[in-house]
Amino acid sequence: MTYEKILADLHNKSFHPVYFLAGDEPYFIDHISDFIEKNALSESEKSFNQLILYGKDSDAAAVTNAAKRFPMMASHQVVMVKEAQMMRNIEDLVYYIDNPQPTTILVINYKYKTPDKRKKLYLSLQKNAVYFESKKLYEDKIPAWISNYLEARKYSIDENSCMLLVEFLGNDLGKIANELNKLMITLPEGEKRINSLHVEKNVGISKDYNNFELNKALGQKNILKANRIVNYFSKNQKDNPMVLTMGILYSFFSKVMVYHFLKDKSRKHAASKLKVNPFFISDYEVAARNYPPAKLYEIMGLLREYDLKSKGYKNVSTDNGELLKELVYRILH
Repeated sequence: MTYEKILADLHNKSFHPVYFLAGDEPYFIDHISDFIEKNALSESEKSFNQLILYGKDSDAAAVTNAAKRFPMMASHQVVMVKEAQMMRNIEDLVYYIDNPQPTTILVINYKYKTPDKRKKLYLSLQKNAVYFESKKLYEDKIPAWISNYLEARKYSIDENSCMLLVEFLGNDLGKIANELNKLMITLPEGEKRINSLHVEKNVGISKDYNNFELNKALGQKNILKANRIVNYFSKNQKDNPMVLTMGILYSFFSKVMVYHFLKDKSRKHAASKLKVNPFFISDYEVAARNYPPAKLYEIMGLLREYDLKSKGYKNVSTDNGELLKELVYRILH
């Protein structure tokens, strides 16, 4: 069952006897389980009918015994197992899953992994439970997720600010949600659209000196702007680690190379192949005009060379700030 369908059912007070929430992305798991914890029972019912267990302190027998109890002065009880991936003999839960107590809502949080799909527990979950596998979103999907998150709360964000957040926070949805909540709270009264000034002031990302702007400057062969950015990075290495910059540069120039060899360079098709927002395809068009394939091969070699140097290989004394300046000079010339 999808995340959206599960939440829609929960909002409609349609609860199932067993929820097994697994996978690599904790945000969706936490959101579903938090909603059940806060809303399945009234405040007066929670005292006797809501139990939180932890996997490292529990086993299948303890969870089964708790789930088989009858609710007191309520139609349901909630039993929540957090950190279930640490639970002993979890496979033995299959006997309860095969025949769950209809008056219990059992929620099992199985983070950062999934159950063995060859075993009986997984097969039983498919038949008798709401099984949800929470997968990490690829970075090209994060801008749309941010827009939808804000739209649901009647806010919006401009494209550049959205990409700044993705660059700075990656695909950690928990961190992104926290920063978006902070931004919504700090917006001036009556203002509903987040821009780069809000991001710079409240998240701590410079709207002018960041990896996103460095990519753009290099793609355009804007020597002055690129040098200003790397000089800023050199003076603020703690906030702009070279390892992050190298990864982002490699991703950018790799996509420029892919763009070169696309037969269909229409915006929609290129965005799909490069896994980027169509809004930014023009950046790759410009970079492809400025960097022929032979130069891009050279740049890939330079990125590998300077990545090794930044880690101490054949480099004794040059600090990362100076290495980045050298690298950018060699890319541009």
